[in-house]
Amino acid sequence: MTTVRLPLFPLNSVLFPGLVLPLNVFEERYRAMMRDLLKTPEDETRRFAVVAIRDGHEVAPSASGLPDRTARPERGPAAGFGDDPLKAFHGVGCVADAATIRERADGTFEVLATGTTRVKLLSVDASGPFLTAELQELPEDPGDEAGALAQGVLRAFRQYQKRLAGARERSLTTGADLPDEPSVVSYLVAAAMMLDTPTKQRFLQAPDTASRLRDELKLLRAETAIIRNLPSLPASDLTRAPTSLN
Repeated sequence: MTTVRLPLFPLNSVLFPGLVLPLNVFEERYRAMMRDLLKTPEDETRRFAVVAIRDGHEVAPSASGLPDRTARPERGPAAGFGDDPLKAFHGVGCVADAATIRERADGTFEVLATGTTRVKLLSVDASGPFLTAELQELPEDPGDEAGALAQGVLRAFRQYQKRLAGARERSLTTGADLPDEPSVVSYLVAAAMMLDTPTKQRFLQAPDTASRLRDELKLLRAETAIIRNLPSLPASDLTRAPTSLN
């Protein structure tokens, strides 16, 4: 069992391997994390882990910018996540490689990272200035018939996009061809669909690529049928912009 200890960045969203993650870092605990990552030589990978929050707050209650300025703010690396942070997070996350960490004049950071490897959350340490976690790397097993399933998912995803575009009375625009590698297809579609966090989390922790694709195919067909009969749709712009997690 391969394990690794990395800084932990909890979010109210799911990061998938291969997907880009832009971050605006302003809380002190995460600023401390970025300052620590900047100590890593430029020729080495600056890695941290992203996990989706199950029960808690992405921003500490009463932190700067929140509406209640009279309440006493929570502080510390585990602020907003209760007495046992491990229980506040979903059990599978994704390692992020930070390609850019830029400190602004006010001490906040602009970060651009990319998801790489799925990891299982084993333990969380809140003893330092920011959360760290012991993580087990999870292999990407293709499963049975992943190639054929990926082609089916791509066809269903294109229909899904067309229905979204048609419901908004727009033309479908795609800036690039969709990939055909099964695991890449499975993660791209999971990130691009209009889904809640628990559903995206289910896709992330699927036991293999084929299982993820089967689940996506079923959901794409159901969502496309629903869109066909809806008079209006949520204000999401997946048909006109590249996929982005934030």
